[in-house]
Amino acid sequence: MLKNECAVPRGGLTVPLLARPEELSRLRRLTRSYLELWELEALADTAQLCVSELVANVILHIGEGTPITLRFSAHGWRLRIELTDPEPHRIPVLLSALEEAESGRGMALLDAIAADWGVALHADGKVTWCELDTVPGAPEHLPENPRPVGADVLLNLYGRTEPTSGRLGDAVTEDAAVRLIADVLHWLSAHGHDPDTALDHAQTRFEAMTAETSRWN
Repeated sequence: MLKNECAVPRGGLTVPLLARPEELSRLRRLTRSYLELWELEALADTAQLCVSELVANVILHIGEGTPITLRFSAHGWRLRIELTDPEPHRIPVLLSALEEAESGRGMALLDAIAADWGVALHADGKVTWCELDTVPGAPEHLPENPRPVGADVLLNLYGRTEPTSGRLGDAVTEDAAVRLIADVLHWLSAHGHDPDTALDHAQTRFEAMTAETSRWN
């Protein structure tokens, strides 16, 4: 099978809701329907379990009725499930077996069934995410490129904290990125570095990373 034939389609689904126990059955049905649409039925049971654990963790540790956003996306050989909540100070942790017996399964089940998981902090909340392999034996170094994700975190902290969409959202994002780059260049100059040299090095690095990424697309 060719490399591109086993890569899952690109796209995404975003579901805003309130973290309540009665929403779990609807989310499980939605998860299965969406993965069937993507022809990823084999992952449906595992993905449903991940969704249930992510939402249940918010209900248990932040509170029932917390506004959350669930997002599914597929990149390369990974299905990614993200849950956004407004509480950046309560970070999910992997508990010991004894601690899990006291407080529930916690993130241990997620750690056992997902290919990878983690937490990304933002100025106004956090994203707890997990990834599932869509192809058995997929190379471990092919998850979503973390650099754009890291840049998005920087832009959120820099000032793009309100969600935007469409052309306006693109313009706001580009303006924030340009201002961030300009401020970094001013910082370099103020500390005795040559901004032009830094830009040249950044361009060379960007081209090298782009060439490396294109090998897998």
